[in-house]
Amino acid sequence: MDEISINNFRSIVFKALGDPSRLKILEFLRDDEKCACEIIPTVGFTQPTVSRHLKVLIDCGILKRRKEGNKMLYSATSPKIYKLIDVADSSLIESLSRNVIVRVQRGYR
Repeated sequence: MDEISINNFRSIVFKALGDPSRLKILEFLRDDEKCACEIIPTVGFTQPTVSRHLKVLIDCGILKRRKEGNKMLYSATSPKIYKLIDVADSSLIESLSRNVIVRVQRGYR
């Protein structure tokens, strides 16, 4: 995969992770695969909204699904996605916020 393709792929993944609703779904799936019937009440979104978010996460390769009887079960394709999410911990957020504040104080946008 060339550098342009890698950057395009990264962009797609980060766009998918850039939605708080999708992060909420991923957090719920962190420990085990779950049925959509479990995801919907836990995350508090309507079925169509959950389905739309699940599709985005599947289409970019973050989630996988498998059918078991009449249920569709969802899980992360790799636990590494949680390592990526966990990088944005409070110290990173604090550091980034501090840089934004400094830039604003200096008149940059």
